[in-house]
Amino acid sequence: MESGLRGKDAGECHVTALTLCCPLGRVRVSGCENGVHDIQIQMEATPAAGGCVVLESPEETPAAVRLCADWLQAYFSDPRATESLPMPAFHHPLLLGETFTSRVLQTLLREVKVGQTVSYKRLAEMAGNGRAVRAVGGAMRRNPVPLLVPCHRVISSSGQSGSYMGGKGNHLKQWLLVHERARGVKG
Repeated sequence: MESGLRGKDAGECHVTALTLCCPLGRVRVSGCENGVHDIQIQMEATPAAGGCVVLESPEETPAAVRLCADWLQAYFSDPRATESLPMPAFHHPLLLGETFTSRVLQTLLREVKVGQTVSYKRLAEMAGNGRAVRAVGGAMRRNPVPLLVPCHRVISSSGQSGSYMGGKGNHLKQWLLVHERARGVKG
């Protein structure tokens, strides 16, 4: 699987969005011809088992946004299925730059697989600065593409799940971790 962290400089582009209905509620994916810009999880529903369907999609949806929708549909059906799927290109400065945040997000995407978890401290070490635990937390808060870059897999060293979506989505994080493990994947 390619890292998905590629694309042209974020500049003027024509952004298009589609909306999916999935077990977490509505998920909005936006992007342009260069890649996915962001994924927004709208938390109006209680997580529940079920499929993932596209609710709203413009006629001229960029390929990366369509690929992202396909990836999300596969993820909610069977998380392991995503391991063999191509990752859509990203077109967001946090994912394309040479910053510590970018390095953390790239490392998380590349190294922490479905059904696994990693502590904030260990992820800081993996990204090259074991003392930057708080910076890793900041990178998770700013992750523009949750689910694709699996910030839900980052937990505290004590084994507690930690905050998700500013604490408002902790129940979603728990659901995602259970969803990945319930499919026979050992963490």
